[in-house]
Amino acid sequence: MRIISFLKSVGKEMKKVSWPKKNEMIRYTITVILTVVFFAIFFSFLDIGISQLIELIH
Repeated sequence: MRIISFLKSVGKEMKKVSWPKKNEMIRYTITVILTVVFFAIFFSFLDIGISQLIELIH
């Protein structure tokens, strides 16, 4: 019975949520993808730089 009560309250709360519009969702998705790509490139260059620095030391 507690599970059913929990699921009902979850359903009520989900109706109160302000869901983003289509344009907002597209903008958020593009922002997340660009951020992930930026950090992937940044950390790749950082990794390459540190690796070359270690090679110079040895």
